[in-house]
Amino acid sequence: MIYDGSPSRTLPALAATIRQSLGANVRCMYLNSPTMVAGFRSQLYAMGTDVEHELARGALVLVADSAHLVDGRFDVNQMIDMLEAAVQTALADGYAGLLATGDMTWEFGSEKELAKLLEYEWCLEQLFQRQAALSGICQYHRDLLPHEAVREGLASHASLYINDTISRLNPHYAPARSPDERRAAASPGLDDALPVLLAVP
Repeated sequence: MIYDGSPSRTLPALAATIRQSLGANVRCMYLNSPTMVAGFRSQLYAMGTDVEHELARGALVLVADSAHLVDGRFDVNQMIDMLEAAVQTALADGYAGLLATGDMTWEFGSEKELAKLLEYEWCLEQLFQRQAALSGICQYHRDLLPHEAVREGLASHASLYINDTISRLNPHYAPARSPDERRAAASPGLDDALPVLLAVP
């Protein structure tokens, strides 16, 4: 999901998606800053979700800490291992799968080591192939991320999340055998595609 403007604009669509997944017996994990997690919780309440019940039974997981960072720095392997363990635990607990969504600006911590972005997205793609029960929505805030990071994100995803009812194939997706191969495909020309691909109208 590529968006601009206030991050709060993403909450209604994401909350609707989470509600649908909860109804399908999918464990849902939302990772973001404490402020955004509080806003997401409020949005779920406003839509009629019994948030405390969903949290208590383990169907909903809200993550606002930085436990995925290693000494305050983003570690690709740590994050991939955390997600793989989370989907395996969800299945062991009787859920049909795991849906995880997080904002890339927050996930990479204060160091903003975005040079690791392509490696992370490539490893994440391999994880999705290994774990069919895992699904996710990567959130890219165009106002806060460098142009090259958004381009690389666009080239790394086979589909674009529009809202809770619409997603579409990404014509700019570049299958790759390595992060370097994908970096070569994430050309500056993709900047022209972004205005018409923003996920939140």
